[in-house]
Amino acid sequence: MPVVRITQDFINNGLVCNTGRRIEYVSDDRSGFYIEVRSSSQGEGTYYLRYKGIEGKTRHQHIGKTTDMTLAAAKQAARELKASINAGSDPRAEEQARLSVLTFDGFFYQHYMPYATPRKRSISRDEQLFRIRIKPKFGALRLNQLTRQEIQSFHTELLAEGMAEASANHHLKLIRRCLNLAVEWEMLDKSPATRIPLFTEINQVEHYLEKDELQRLLAVLHNHPNRTVSMIVLFLLSTGARLNEALKAKWMQIDRANRVWRIPASNSKSKRIRAVPLNDSALSVLEQLETENEFEFLFINLKTRLPYTTIHKTFQKITAAAGIHGKFRCHDARHQFASFLVNSGRSLYEVQQILGHSDPSVTTRYAHLSTKTLQDAASTASFMIDGAMPTKLQEVQSL
Repeated sequence: MPVVRITQDFINNGLVCNTGRRIEYVSDDRSGFYIEVRSSSQGEGTYYLRYKGIEGKTRHQHIGKTTDMTLAAAKQAARELKASINAGSDPRAEEQARLSVLTFDGFFYQHYMPYATPRKRSISRDEQLFRIRIKPKFGALRLNQLTRQEIQSFHTELLAEGMAEASANHHLKLIRRCLNLAVEWEMLDKSPATRIPLFTEINQVEHYLEKDELQRLLAVLHNHPNRTVSMIVLFLLSTGARLNEALKAKWMQIDRANRVWRIPASNSKSKRIRAVPLNDSALSVLEQLETENEFEFLFINLKTRLPYTTIHKTFQKITAAAGIHGKFRCHDARHQFASFLVNSGRSLYEVQQILGHSDPSVTTRYAHLSTKTLQDAASTASFMIDGAMPTKLQEVQSL
């Protein structure tokens, strides 16, 4: 560790490493300023400042390379660092603290996944969103390196790639949820994803069948060779249940005496116990099933003797046979059920309770279906006005 007068001429001609892998040339002014030269890079070096940290430990702060900055600039940077250190700062400790923060990838798999797995039924979807798009973009960055601008740009890029608004929002919501947890667990000072606005979701698509289409679908359902899947679809049309709820339905949840199907919280999207009223059509489906007293679940694939996990391929064949292929999705049976209620004059509150919506704003998507009902309601005012008119005026208007 030779002590030398560091000048620009020394930097130009004296940066050699004759012993070992590295050597430090210390400034003769004893300021802690020195240049490190490695045997692998003769003729060039790196400026450093040696100082005592707050706890008295010797630290070495990197300033820059001799090939990238002048000696004057390096000395000025060293003076500014010393002033900051004398004021109570410890740049090297701060840098080490910054580098000790987990990467987003490390946080997601080591902390978020173990926490969320027992708490979310859709955890596999979270893992998929992170693995496919979020990890390639942010996985290698430390949590405190993520910026609001980068996250917002990523959110916008997803939309530009053709992703639907709701799907792009799912990615942002997952990032936000992870960073909020990191803040809550004191692993991050503040979340850069806070207050980034979501896109307005305009992709709520639902298809309703015309009367003749419904008649054709029902005709196919009553004659299709796959009786179990046909019964599942009829059950969905009769109850407004979600497909997953129906496929997991058990006989012990059916109360014929009170005409109720009680869906446990574990199967309900709202995570609450839900009581679904069973109408005559739904009870008729139950009567036609051959699984009672033999199987735990209502709907069993009799070939495998296991509950169905999906019916989409058979459902597509059924809708194609009814001449509505590609227009009516399995989940649209739930919307069709809602349309039956609304078009029959039932209130949106009643629809909300039967469908199990925890937020009434979700049910308002069906408000446009009640146009005829509202017109009939408005007509009552006309009847009252006509009834209150003087007899002679009524006679004049009738002429």
